[in-house]
Parts: sequence; structure tokens; C-alpha cells
Amino acid sequence: MSGMEQHFRLILASGSPRRHELLKRMGYAFESCAPDVDERVEGPAEEVVRALAQRKAGKAAEGYPSGVVVASDTLVSLNGRALGKPIDEKDAFSMLRALSGNEHEVFTGVCLMDAATGRVSIEVVRTGVRFRALSDAEIEAYIATGEPMDKAGAYGIQGAAGAFVEKIDGSYENVMGFPVDDVERMLKEFLKKQPVREGR
Repeated sequence: MSGMEQHFRLILASGSPRRHELLKRMGYAFESCAPDVDERVEGPAEEVVRALAQRKAGKAAEGYPSGVVVASDTLVSLNGRALGKPIDEKDAFSMLRALSGNEHEVFTGVCLMDAATGRVSIEVVRTGVRFRALSDAEIEAYIATGEPMDKAGAYGIQGAAGAFVEKIDGSYENVMGFPVDDVERMLKEFLKKQPVREGR
């Protein structure tokens, strides 16, 4: 499926430039919105991202009479502890120091929702990542770039932090917050089960 063959309305429930870029690269035409939802959810990272992706999709769907909403949420998990976006530079340093020399998991919840009917498809995608040992000076220099402050786990693999990664097990794009291969498969399956036509 490509944008040229697209016969349905697609809505990306995200204001993330990274997710916009990745979905555009997939060849789809889409609209976007950034739903304002309560992100306070307790529990393991994989359960939190599942719940938040569905919450974002549901909120976004309220503004559209039809179409497929795609929403996602990403968290880093270290030894079972979920790491979201850092609240300040001290928090970012603490996260990166904890990730240094260790393996962690990145979970992204993806939710597709038919805005007209409320039908949903939800999956959680996991990627394993291992960081090399980082010096305090490296961590401080990275924080000084400002890059970690709006990213789960205080790093963006597509940016300067890519140099921190020793090993990756799974989808690289999942670590960016949007597992494109899984989203593509989910969309095809979702539309095959019950086609969604564009409507305004």
C-alpha cells in the first residue's frame, strides 16, 4: 500500500516531528492533531504505553467523523522501571547514568481506531537496547545539547545519542517512537478486516 493507492482518511494523533517524518516516509497522506490527555498511568511500561496509545487515539477520534486514527506512546524500561521524559537536567543525568553500560527495553504502544465506529487494534512493540559505558562528561555534554529533554529515557537514538548504543535487538524506528513496519502491517490488517472510507 502506498499514498497513491490510499482511499481512506488517516489521522496521526501526535505532534512529534519524528512520528510525522516516519509516517510521511511510509508514503501516506495524513492529517495530524496533538490530543491533550492525562498521561498519568501507573504500571509496567508495556501496560502504560498500551493504555496511553488508546487514550490518545480516543481523544483524537472525537474530532473526526470518519477515518483511521493512529496513536502511539513510547517508554524506556530499565530493570522494570519505566523512564519517561525527564523533568529537568538533573533528572536527565540520572536517567542516562542509569542507562550507561546497561541493557534496557523500549516499548511503544500503537493504537489504530476507526473514528466512526470506535473499532480498535492495539499492539505493543519491544526493542532491546544496550548502551556502552558513558563518562559523566559525555552525559553532561549531551544534556547541554538540549536533545534529551523531550524524549523518553532522556535520549534520541536518531541524534547524538546514537553513538551511545552498543547493540540493538529489534526495530530501530521503535526506539524513535514509531515502529514503521509494525504500523504498516497493522494498517493493512485493520483495513482488510473492515475497510474505512474517507468521509468528511
